[in-house]
Amino acid sequence: MTVEHHSLERDVDLAPMTTYKVGGRARWFAEPDGLEDLRSLLEATPPEMPVFVLGRGSNVVISDSGFDGLVIRLGRGFSAIDVRPDGMIVAGAGVSLPILARTAAAAGRSGLEFYIGIPGSVGGAIRMNAGGHGSDTAAVLEWALIFDLGTREVSRRNPADLALSYRHSNLTDTDVVLQATYTTGEIDPEDAESVLREITRWRKEHQPGGTLNAGSVFKNPEHDAAGAIIDRLGLKGYRIGPVAVSDVHANWMVATKDATASDIFAFVHRIQAIVASETGIVLEPEIRFVGSFDHGDTGESPS
Repeated sequence: MTVEHHSLERDVDLAPMTTYKVGGRARWFAEPDGLEDLRSLLEATPPEMPVFVLGRGSNVVISDSGFDGLVIRLGRGFSAIDVRPDGMIVAGAGVSLPILARTAAAAGRSGLEFYIGIPGSVGGAIRMNAGGHGSDTAAVLEWALIFDLGTREVSRRNPADLALSYRHSNLTDTDVVLQATYTTGEIDPEDAESVLREITRWRKEHQPGGTLNAGSVFKNPEHDAAGAIIDRLGLKGYRIGPVAVSDVHANWMVATKDATASDIFAFVHRIQAIVASETGIVLEPEIRFVGSFDHGDTGESPS
């Protein structure tokens, strides 16, 4: 199969586009600059070709064999932020969450400060209902524009339409977030900046900076925290080769530059298996594993 489009590149290394810095190459890669560019790209793509939309790579592990299909990363046309006079903020799906938080704060708009420490994109935040520090995307999102890869149509969905809940939405692999509109309140920019500094300070104290990681690895089970469960089992610092449970936060799995995607996959599911064996709790991974992985490496089936 071949694809012809002005934005296409072939055999592109995906590892630098993820926070773990691991993974293979994309058979095809494109960064469409806008909706019509995205539509024309898909028109040129054979319907049987697998398509994966990559955000900022902060919650994904791409297999060492890469992705045998088309990887799309939204381009510059999806990176605008508009602070409107009525207090609504409209942001493209490719906007970095820390940039969104700082832009809102500087404009004297409150409610998005919690995004300052989340190294993802607007699109990823909606897909996972990203949150922290007492808030989440569902609490501030007015609506999102969603593009269907199959029908090529755009729909506008609110949090109820998206079924947003803890680290969950009903978006499928054929849904692409294009844009989000947020409701915000008024705040003095200096007060907003103070909130940003406090959240940043807290994260530096409680999360391992300067490491290769994908943030929180497991979703919290009901009435407990995944990190606390792993910590209670004495697994902080537990290591297999180049991957370890962080000494700072037990729900963060840190890797050395020598790690492979297979190493991380095996380690995450090894921790999952230990927790299940010791507590009966099956932790659900929050990070996504994309591409081909050998489940036999772990001795356990991933959830």
